[in-house]
Amino acid sequence: MAEELELIVVVAHLEVGDAEDALRSLAARLLEEGAVTVDFPEALRERERQYPTGLPTPIPTAIPHADPALVRRPGLALATLAGPVDFGEMGGEGTVGVRVVAMPLLTDAASHLRALQRLMGVLRSEDAVGRLLQAEDEDGLRRCAGELLEGETA
Repeated sequence: MAEELELIVVVAHLEVGDAEDALRSLAARLLEEGAVTVDFPEALRERERQYPTGLPTPIPTAIPHADPALVRRPGLALATLAGPVDFGEMGGEGTVGVRVVAMPLLTDAASHLRALQRLMGVLRSEDAVGRLLQAEDEDGLRRCAGELLEGETA
């Protein structure tokens, strides 16, 4: 279905030192899955340096992404972080202590607009993000995220 975003990579309680480490880890997993090109990891980090994606939502989240030309398979990478990691604030000057990283992989944003709207609805909800953080492992996180993304209305 064009408006769904497949959960390609899901990582619960990812332990990282900083935002770049989080991006590097998720990008490497996406590369292993064949979802992105070899140029994706560096393009992702460079884009995040220029255009930070940390959101000061009730539980801070980040939505890093890169050029659609570097995406082979549309979907979503999702990670809960073991502890807060500072990401630059989107449209701001400071940083936010991010707990969840949701990385949309889009080849055509228009065809996934509703799925992106649902994702943003989930990320803005303290209850929904709290449920994601409570998932004990990848299977639980995948199940919880799937339910939230299917059930959330924009």
